[in-house]
Amino acid sequence: MHLTRKAIGERIKEIDVVIEMLDARLPGSSANPMLAELVQGKPALKVLSKQDLADPERTALWLAHYNALPGVRAIGLDTSMATPAKALIDGCQQLAPNRGGMAKPMRVLICGIPNVGKSTLINTLKGKRAAKTGDEAGVTKLEQRITLAPDFYLYDTPGVLWPRIIVEQSGYNLAASGAIGVSAFDGEEVALELLHYLIAHYPQALEARYKVADVAAHTDETMLEAIARYRGAIQSGGRINTTKAAEIVIHDFRSNALGRITLETPDAFAQWLAEGKQADAERIARKEAASNAKKLARRAKMTGRRSGH
Repeated sequence: MHLTRKAIGERIKEIDVVIEMLDARLPGSSANPMLAELVQGKPALKVLSKQDLADPERTALWLAHYNALPGVRAIGLDTSMATPAKALIDGCQQLAPNRGGMAKPMRVLICGIPNVGKSTLINTLKGKRAAKTGDEAGVTKLEQRITLAPDFYLYDTPGVLWPRIIVEQSGYNLAASGAIGVSAFDGEEVALELLHYLIAHYPQALEARYKVADVAAHTDETMLEAIARYRGAIQSGGRINTTKAAEIVIHDFRSNALGRITLETPDAFAQWLAEGKQADAERIARKEAASNAKKLARRAKMTGRRSGH
């Protein structure tokens, strides 16, 4: 993370436009807040990748949200699309109309969190395997330059998460999407949070996939148990294997077996972010208060020792 941050900080000085790849299923959660600090107000093209996996109505909301921001344009892409280069080039040229031609080539930095589909997109743009791809987070290791046109240079950077996720729901959504490695989260807890959201917002997806009647009557725990029974995730003695059921739920979300789902709207994410910032500010205040109390206690102890002499 430190090396990537340093690389972006050095490269950004000569960059005209920053492309940030976002997961269309969780655009707010997959936006790196560290990037806003690093790009220093550069024009930004937000690319909602994997839009073919996302709820189209919610994708439209997110595109409208980003396109209403100053210095920002947003487009939706499927990383399997055959000709996305023109959309990217057009978007960047709208943001930096004075760049172009051999004398002033467009210099673009493309960023994104791990497993957001950036490397797959670059391979599509080049028409060959220009960047490594994989199902695991963090495949791209080094910066590389790709020439999309004679006067259009694209600089690719490794995917990186920020040091601390202050929005609790974002942590669950990132884990569900595959942006966070499997060793960094509890699969059952993530599946329960995912089911909690799906019960409220996509009950028809659960009913269709797992043949569960009266979805609204279920809690996340009883839904996981029902899925375990339906999919045969049963251990010896008839005990329910909730770990296996959780793996099934997460896999079905990632593979689109549950249908086109988006886990957040602009308004919902704005509320989560406000609550996360408030909770983080309170955490910092408590930490500072505890630190100050320890300092005062140490000073009092030292004063007591001196007066005792």
